Amino acid sequence: MGQSILAMLVALILGYAVNSSVKIVSGGDEALVERLGQYKRTLKPGFHFISPVVEKVVCVDTTRERVLDIKPQSAITVDNVVLDVDAVVYWRVVNLQKAYYGIDQIENAIANLVLTTFRGEIGRLPMKEIFGSRDEMNKQLLKKLDEATETWGVKVIRVEIQSITPPKRVQEAMELEQATKSEWQAMVNKATGTKEYMKLLVEALDSHPNSKQVLNYLVTEKYLDAQQKLGESDNAKILFMDPKNMTEALNELMGSMSDIKPHSPHEDMKVIDTQATQD
Repeated sequence: MGQSILAMLVALILGYAVNSSVKIVSGGDEALVERLGQYKRTLKPGFHFISPVVEKVVCVDTTRERVLDIKPQSAITVDNVVLDVDAVVYWRVVNLQKAYYGIDQIENAIANLVLTTFRGEIGRLPMKEIFGSRDEMNKQLLKKLDEATETWGVKVIRVEIQSITPPKRVQEAMELEQATKSEWQAMVNKATGTKEYMKLLVEALDSHPNSKQVLNYLVTEKYLDAQQKLGESDNAKILFMDPKNMTEALNELMGSMSDIKPHSPHEDMKVIDTQATQD
C-alpha cells in the first residue's frame, strides 16, 4: 500500500516536472524566461525545455505588426488655431526583453509619445501649411517616434494622420474662401473666352466686305436678346427707348438683314469664316 502511494507521488512529481519544463512558443511570438527572478533568455518560436522550479516564463508576446489608433486630440498651431487631430500608428516589438523590462504599458507610452510629437510638429506651423504638408508631417513624426522608441525595443513602422479638423468658424471661412476662388476662376475663364471670341470676330470683320452691316446686325441682335431676357425676368422693368433711336436701330437691323444673305447668326459667322478663308 505504501509503495503504491509512493509510486503515485513520484509519477505526479515527474508529470509536473515534465509539464513545467516543456514550453512551445507559437510562430510570430516570443517568450521571456527568468531564473530565480532574473532575466535568463528569450525563447523563439518552437519547442523548448526550461528548468522546473528555478526557471519560469514571465512573458509571451507577439512580434507581429500592430495597429494603435490614436483618438482625436487637440493641438494648437503657431497662429493659435485649435485643431483636432487623430492618427494611426503601425508598430511591432523587435526586442521583447527591452519592451518588457524597459517600459511599463508600452501602448500607452507610445500613444503619449505620439501626442507629444503631434503637438510639437503642429505647434511650429501655421494652419494653412498643415493641410498642405500632411505627408511631410507623417515623415517627421515617423522619424522622431522611431528615434524615441529605439530604447523601448519597438519599431514604429509608419504613422498616418487620419484627419485634421479645424473649429467650425474656421471651416466656414475656408469654405467661403474656396467658393470665392471658384467664382473668380469662373470669371477669369469667361473673360478669357470672351477675349478670344472678340479677337476672332475682329479678324473676320476686317476681311469681310460687309463688316459694318454684320457688326450692326450682331449688336442689334444682342440688344434684342437682352430685352427679351429682361422681360422674362421676375424683376422685369419697362424701359422706354427714344423713338428716333428705335427707328434708326430698326432701320440698321433691316438694312443689315437685307445686305446679308444668311438668316441666322450662325450662318453670318459661316459667311465671315468663308470670306476670311478666301482672302
